[in-house]
Amino acid sequence: MTSPSALAYDERLTAPRTWWLIAVAVGMAMALIVFPYGPLAALGGFAAGTVVTCMWVSAQGSSRIRVTADQLIADDARIPLKALGEAQVLEGEEARAWRTYKADMRAHMMMRSYITTAVRVEVTDPADPTPYVYLSTRTPQALADALKNAGRNA
Repeated sequence: MTSPSALAYDERLTAPRTWWLIAVAVGMAMALIVFPYGPLAALGGFAAGTVVTCMWVSAQGSSRIRVTADQLIADDARIPLKALGEAQVLEGEEARAWRTYKADMRAHMMMRSYITTAVRVEVTDPADPTPYVYLSTRTPQALADALKNAGRNA
């Protein structure tokens, strides 16, 4: 028997590497903005601009998706697998459609603009007004398989 806390799937939605380079570029821009006040001000501007932007990039890459033996954890949401239906793998245009014009305002959506693939999981609990969960993921098939297998073993 599997323990309820055993992880069947774990993914951290990290920000792309280029975003860290952009954070340094923002720091350089801040240094140039305050450079007329002297080199010490430019150094402070560089440090402040880089640190603040790096904190924002880090926050964008702190989301996690986990599947345990009995629940789906997506950031702060904890959904029992018994309340979930079939998982649908979304790629390309279909993923974009569910992020935009097909989206339901009641759905729980964990989207990341830098990830183009996703999984859409129906919520079957009649007491829950949420129709589905939309999760951006780099490995949609692995997430869908983990939900299917963990739900089967629960």
